[in-house]
Amino acid sequence: MTKTVTDKAKIEQLLSRGVEEAIVREHLEAALMSGKQLRVKFGADPTAPDLHLGHAVALRKLKQFQDLGHKVVLIIGDYTAKIGDPSGRSKTRPSLSDAEIVANAKTYLAQVGKVLDINSAEVRHNSEWFADKRLDFILSLESRFTTQRILERDDFAKRIKEGVEVYSHEMVYPMLQAYDSVEVKADIEIGGTDQKFNMLAGRDLQRHMGLPEQDVITVPLLVGTDGEKKMSKSLGNYIGITEDANAMFGKIMSVPDALIDQYYELCTDVKREVEDPREAKLALGAIIVDMYCGKGEGAKAREEFVRVFSKKEKPADIPEVHVGAETLTLVELLVAAGAAKSKTAARRLVEQGGVRIDDERMHDPEAQISVQKPRLLQAGPRKFVKVLK
Repeated sequence: MTKTVTDKAKIEQLLSRGVEEAIVREHLEAALMSGKQLRVKFGADPTAPDLHLGHAVALRKLKQFQDLGHKVVLIIGDYTAKIGDPSGRSKTRPSLSDAEIVANAKTYLAQVGKVLDINSAEVRHNSEWFADKRLDFILSLESRFTTQRILERDDFAKRIKEGVEVYSHEMVYPMLQAYDSVEVKADIEIGGTDQKFNMLAGRDLQRHMGLPEQDVITVPLLVGTDGEKKMSKSLGNYIGITEDANAMFGKIMSVPDALIDQYYELCTDVKREVEDPREAKLALGAIIVDMYCGKGEGAKAREEFVRVFSKKEKPADIPEVHVGAETLTLVELLVAAGAAKSKTAARRLVEQGGVRIDDERMHDPEAQISVQKPRLLQAGPRKFVKVLK
């Protein structure tokens, strides 16, 4: 039997730092002090291929349980992804194809390995128990929940009030996620605050099926770089955990000062040591880059940031891009060089004054740019590209 750590101070840290709510705190604390190895469930639907620091908040809490000797049970929701989690959604999620789910799941596991020890985790796919289930199973499962209970969840109630459709398959989702807890005999489930309803449904179903109820830990939702909404790739306010060191560091430096303490608490294991916001973010950026890009990379990224943004020097390493033409309009050049995803985005960047060619600020999106000789393109504060024909 695996020996677990029962140090009271470490357990207190586990249950307090970066934790919004623990249900039931007293029971959970007693279980952790008992020395029993607990099964800590975390479920994730592979609905997108890339993870960001917001996703990592719950993963880091799981790693803390691993460090105390407990068994993390990572459930890849390859079956529930066919429905789509309605949590926090103002409309129905689009359906994913099987191929998209498989591709996303493969990428997801590789990225989770940046935070968790995958080799010591129990990795399951909920298609293992759902793919062959018959209608009588679904009817039996649905009989454990009332429609009133399902419609209590905030996102459904809000959509109904606003006249936005709630489809019946979405109402099945929390039931299926709850059954995951039954199948893996979870002692604890961890998730963001937006997952509270689903995780409590797991407690209810375990009780109905004669099993001990899992405890639940909710972690706060990390606010994105815009300082307003939760971190999301679709909103563009995210910091990806697979981004290169300089891009990651630059995004951390763009985090509003009011969020510095939250980022220290949810994204690191250390406390903020300096009051000055800029110095605090420089230290924060180095810590986070080291975590995801490798030890020593944070110091290099910090040095590069200071070089480019404080001393107004050019980056030490500027990539080269061949665009395959002698002359392009400025918007075409930005897209061809990978500095903008579309002509619309490129035009917006130019109109905002964020584009320079050979240090000259550009104002005309349709300006003809010759690349018969190498040109230095700067798009926004961080993107530098040497453009060649």
